[in-house]
Amino acid sequence: MFLKSSFNYINEFYFVFKNQIRKIYLNSSIYNKKISRVEENVLVYQPNLNILSSLIKYEKQKKKIEDFNVQSIWENKPSKYNDFKKLHSFYWLFSIDLKSSNEVTQSIIKKWIKKNQNYEAKSWEIDILSKRVIAWISNSKITYDESGNNYKNSFNEIISKQVNHLINEINRSSNLNDKMIGCTAITLAGIAYENNRFLKYGLDLLKKIINTSFDDNYFPKSRNIRQMVFYLKYFILIRELLKDSLNDIPEYLDEIIHFLGKSYNFIYGSLGQSLLFNGNNNSNNKDFDKYLSLFRYRFKSDKFEVSGYTILRNKNAILAMDTGNNPIKNYSENYQSGPLSFEFFFKNKKLITNSGYFQDHYHQLNSISKTTATHSTLILDNSSACNFKKNSRGQSSISKGFKTFDNKVTYEKNYWSIKCSHDGYLSRYGIIHQRKLEFDCVKNILFGKEKLIKKKNFKTTNFEIRFHLLPNIKVTKLQDNKSVLIELDNSGWRFYSNDGLIGVETGLYFGNKNSYIENKNIFISGITQNNEQLVEWQISKI
Repeated sequence: MFLKSSFNYINEFYFVFKNQIRKIYLNSSIYNKKISRVEENVLVYQPNLNILSSLIKYEKQKKKIEDFNVQSIWENKPSKYNDFKKLHSFYWLFSIDLKSSNEVTQSIIKKWIKKNQNYEAKSWEIDILSKRVIAWISNSKITYDESGNNYKNSFNEIISKQVNHLINEINRSSNLNDKMIGCTAITLAGIAYENNRFLKYGLDLLKKIINTSFDDNYFPKSRNIRQMVFYLKYFILIRELLKDSLNDIPEYLDEIIHFLGKSYNFIYGSLGQSLLFNGNNNSNNKDFDKYLSLFRYRFKSDKFEVSGYTILRNKNAILAMDTGNNPIKNYSENYQSGPLSFEFFFKNKKLITNSGYFQDHYHQLNSISKTTATHSTLILDNSSACNFKKNSRGQSSISKGFKTFDNKVTYEKNYWSIKCSHDGYLSRYGIIHQRKLEFDCVKNILFGKEKLIKKKNFKTTNFEIRFHLLPNIKVTKLQDNKSVLIELDNSGWRFYSNDGLIGVETGLYFGNKNSYIENKNIFISGITQNNEQLVEWQISKI
């Protein structure tokens, strides 16, 4: 134990020492000279802003650059990091009226260059820098046109310098989203300046991201639905930039867009709402759907399972269940421990939900939202089915996970069933959880069978099976202690179980990004028994 602790201490010391040396190097004149090497750069391509509309939420009422406090915009540092990030990423340029003064816009950029022309850790972060490069080039009608040669040379040089820094540092980043945004910035710079080195590096990095970050089904290894949409938007953006600039489109880019688009259609095609599995929040994709239509992307999927998500649907009902394994450690920063959790919709209204995800890693609600208890599934001993461990950045990744197995689906006109098992509680409590959901499409009754399968190392403990509801849903527990009435938009449902103790509790709903509100959840609780145990329940329309 002593040797192990000593080794960990030495390893941590070496890591800190190495980072300090690198910080000194990045701030040195040697590094500044290295990234300041600029080829003959001339901005020759200006992208159509419509191409970027999948990423940017354009405001209907455009602002004039003259309305900004031009003289002091870089004098006062924002107290909040998010405000700093928004200011230095320059994405606010997309909200500026193109009829605004080019001279004023360029004076703001000129002042930024004067204060930030050398590497600075905060304003040159990969995410902020990448968005800045994208914003400056994309809005070149006001950031570049009608300017003098001195300004253009300065603009071109700082673009090249920032991209050189990106190329040097992007592989050191562990943030997959930052890598994708950085890849887009490098590729756009290569296209805009007809710089073959930038373009080749950007496309090589794109191929590397695809090869390392996606599973055999072309779904993100994180199993994160939100990230799936994120990647699709950026892949299509890069493709449209290449197409618009008359560059060749790589086959691997067309391929990943095809399969990722099918996954997008499968998950969002007819739901009308978001599935709150594994780091997802409620999101409105109507603008993105319009974007896809504008650029003639049409995706169709005839599957009922993708990457561990099983979704069965007809014109009235949707039943979705997470039947997948947890992602591996390096892709699990936003994963939530909800094996075999499910959501149920009826006539575009969600009846059973998961609680959603609190994205801010520095907030204690992030850890709470990752727990199995925030999902509509089985919980043993108030503990999660997998364990998480925080890193130095405050983000928690999986340290011990689980496997799912024996997945079987029946998908007929009048009858559905999904059956699956997981071993997340096997090593600690000697129990395999098997869940079977059955839906009678004629009578509109959802049946649940929760089987607790005893193994050699079985330990008696308490269990809960939770069913989370949206905040606007009203519930009434009946005196028989076996039934709960559910009121959803003037339609009535009855939850019933003859096994265990039935109750209703107040919980927290994280469906909207980084916010929470109280909701209700129904639970069945009891004690695990020293034999194979079956807990049955049903939800029927009244």
